[in-house]
Amino acid sequence: MVRDGCDLQYVAALAKDTGREVWRTPRPPIEAESGPFKKSFSTPLIVKHGGQTQVIAVGPHWVVAYEPASGRELWRVRHGKGYSIAPRPVFGHGLIYVCTGDYVAQLWAIRVDGQGDVTETHVAWKATSQIPLMSSPLLVADELYFVSDTGVASCLDAQRGTLHWRERLGGNYAASPILADGRIYFFSREGKTVVLQPGRTYNPVAQSQLEATVIATPAAVGNAIFLRSDTHLYRIQTPPASP
Repeated sequence: MVRDGCDLQYVAALAKDTGREVWRTPRPPIEAESGPFKKSFSTPLIVKHGGQTQVIAVGPHWVVAYEPASGRELWRVRHGKGYSIAPRPVFGHGLIYVCTGDYVAQLWAIRVDGQGDVTETHVAWKATSQIPLMSSPLLVADELYFVSDTGVASCLDAQRGTLHWRERLGGNYAASPILADGRIYFFSREGKTVVLQPGRTYNPVAQSQLEATVIATPAAVGNAIFLRSDTHLYRIQTPPASP
């Protein structure tokens, strides 16, 4: 459980059967003028690398990895003065990809094999253009995809951070892109869905429009996409073949 609040900032583990607190670890120091600049909302991610399990929690000013059993801090990276971070990190190629939130929105790729403060040694690359404040990035094979809040989609080389393509999709975005049945889906606030073929060139294959507001990230289950708007829950799929 991550609490990056205006008043308190810590990570804690609870016993799942009783709710008893097993451990609590304070967050690293945050140099902020007031409480709102200390808060964050990112969901932590559990990763396994080199035989070690880590809980990686992105918060104001810091990315921190913890040992799940004890709460011991394994490593930390200072990403600046970012706060109010919503995107969840993603992991692959031995790197954790994190967005740094409000103040200066950037995307950092960090190696997860460090110990202690590894700000100066374990940041593999940074991207600084069209980084989302709301939606999370999507890793597909060797490419990292994301869309800015104002509808500019990007595809980067996941290991080097170099840009493959960048295109304006139109609209505004809060929902995260998803991969389903080998295709990437982007969902705008205005109810527009843009479907791409993954790859190092921009290759749109379909688009559709709902008369609805979409903020939550849809879910793909089997051959269906479940999409929640401000008024309805939709199930979208190809109709079953006639007998």
